[in-house]
Amino acid sequence: MFFVYVLKSLVDGRLYIGQTSNLEKRLSSHNKGKVRSTRRRVPFKLIHFEKYSSRGEAIRRERFLKSIKSRDFKRELRNHG
Repeated sequence: MFFVYVLKSLVDGRLYIGQTSNLEKRLSSHNKGKVRSTRRRVPFKLIHFEKYSSRGEAIRRERFLKSIKSRDFKRELRNHG
């Protein structure tokens, strides 16, 4: 099982989108400052996740969510997360 997840920084409200096979461990790593790209924005709140059966599917979805095409989706998450 693989997950695509969206975190919201409780410091600046910005979103972080990623994918992993262990959601709990990855969220913990983010909040402990072990992830270089997010360490200055801890703590984070998990506001959305999706399950996929393969890493390839998760990566494709992650890339889509990070793209310009998903701007409305990210705005919706930011407002409700």
